[in-house]
Amino acid sequence: MEHILTALIPIFLLILTGFSFKKIDFPSSEFWKNADKLTYFILMPALLVFKLSTANLNNLEAFDFVVTGILAIFAILVISIIINFKMKSSGAAFSSVVQGAIRFNTYVFLGLVSAILGDEGIALAALLITFAIPIINVICITVFAFYVNDTKATFMGMIKSIVKNPLIVACLIGGGINYFDFYMPIVAVKFLEILSATALPLGLLSIGFALDLNSVKEAKLELIISSALKLILMPLVMFFIGELFSLDSSLMTILVIFAAMPTASSSFILARQLGGDTNLMASIITFETLFSLFTVSFILGFLQYLN
Repeated sequence: MEHILTALIPIFLLILTGFSFKKIDFPSSEFWKNADKLTYFILMPALLVFKLSTANLNNLEAFDFVVTGILAIFAILVISIIINFKMKSSGAAFSSVVQGAIRFNTYVFLGLVSAILGDEGIALAALLITFAIPIINVICITVFAFYVNDTKATFMGMIKSIVKNPLIVACLIGGGINYFDFYMPIVAVKFLEILSATALPLGLLSIGFALDLNSVKEAKLELIISSALKLILMPLVMFFIGELFSLDSSLMTILVIFAAMPTASSSFILARQLGGDTNLMASIITFETLFSLFTVSFILGFLQYLN
């Protein structure tokens, strides 16, 4: 348990530090908007290319690993739809519930996997998100189209968002270099290593700066349901599916961490663009980010006990 807390607490201390910067507006709101762009379009893709291209992925149960993650995502989606039949939430509110229940914060995910499993863990995590990000995007856009009935949610728009996603492109490049065994000059490897070193710290600080505690005061039942689905039920579903595939402990740990992650901050942007409930989405993002410190600690402690 001490090892888990040693890995987990620094991640959340960085988020808390980012939040403290927000309270004093340091260095400025404009700085953090630009920092988000730098991290998303340059630093994080550099990290994924570097880790995937240099990782040893031999003898990996890749198919079972990825399928487990995808099945858990769809299982939570189905459960969300069933719950909504009873609750009869508005389409806008339900779209936020789904985003809160199946999307994940990439920065927290990679940061925690790196702290617990090191470079090999990041490479495996990158392999998972290569498939998870486009599937989750398709699900979320489809939910907006069916429940919000917003004409902005088009099929071509969905395809473009996937093809232009820098994290997916980076995973494909890094995975391609690794799979086809392309030679990378030492200079290029060192360049990527240095460039990517700041990706996770800066990304985690940005998460803290984006937190909005005031939004949680307007909590609704949908907030509790979405957070329970994401932080409690999804890790359990992921664990049981992983057991069915008899995955080894390292793969299972990555999948359960993935399942237990708070939703992505970018969920708010999608909700705003496509007619979702932005107030609910902001409260879900903040609540899950803060509360995940406790749920992730418990879940990883439980995994450690089983192993």
